[in-house]
Amino acid sequence: MVEAGEGTDAAEIGKFAELADAWWDPEGPMRPLHLLNPVRLAWIRDQTARHFGLALEGRRPLAGLRLLDIGCGGGLLAEPLARLGAAVTAVDPTEENIARARQRAAAQGLAIDYRRGTAEEIAAAGARFHVVLAMEVIEHVPDPARFAATAAALVAPGGLLVMSTVSRTLRAFALAVMGAEYLLGWLPPGTHDWRRFVRPAELAGWLRGHGLRTTAVTGVAYDPGFARFRLVRDPGVNYMLAARRRAAVQASSLGSRGRG
Repeated sequence: MVEAGEGTDAAEIGKFAELADAWWDPEGPMRPLHLLNPVRLAWIRDQTARHFGLALEGRRPLAGLRLLDIGCGGGLLAEPLARLGAAVTAVDPTEENIARARQRAAAQGLAIDYRRGTAEEIAAAGARFHVVLAMEVIEHVPDPARFAATAAALVAPGGLLVMSTVSRTLRAFALAVMGAEYLLGWLPPGTHDWRRFVRPAELAGWLRGHGLRTTAVTGVAYDPGFARFRLVRDPGVNYMLAARRRAAVQASSLGSRGRG
């Protein structure tokens, strides 16, 4: 998934525009995201519930929370999060992605606010959200530090930011680039540029400079025995990070709305 604004990388947007028809094919080029989706969705849900003091009983535990999905692609995360009760705004710079995501949401009766655009545009309009997601996005932008600043600016007081990406390590180059793209053929060659990968400490430092404190980091690894991804302690390849903004009001007040 890719996000664009000033300093847009047209080549990156083009890569994902070509894949617009394949987002929901679990055996197609988005297969890694389909395999990854259960573990990242569960982690987002659990981090959100912990942060806002929500109970996870019931079908819509995230009701009352405004959530932004940056670089939403075809809606692989936006749809299940909307089903969990969140009021989801999902943004992507690729018109083809947004058009297909809107069609799917309409067909399933999901009220997702899909927008063709950028995080910068939403931030400039003054919108703020209880939860902001930027999953598998920052490694595709030309200026990751600036993108982190924009994502942080979209988090409301007392809110939560969740990001996922690939760490800039030799193991990540071997597994996420050479392995996934050239040996296993999971992704089209050239999907990732190792030089754009971001280490967890770098990302946490950028966010700290914009008022967010990192509260959790987890590694994510593929388990070939069960053909699935799982959480691991080591964030040396794929990882997810959660960071919070200090509350202007008690976070519990948002939590009570979420349980309502």
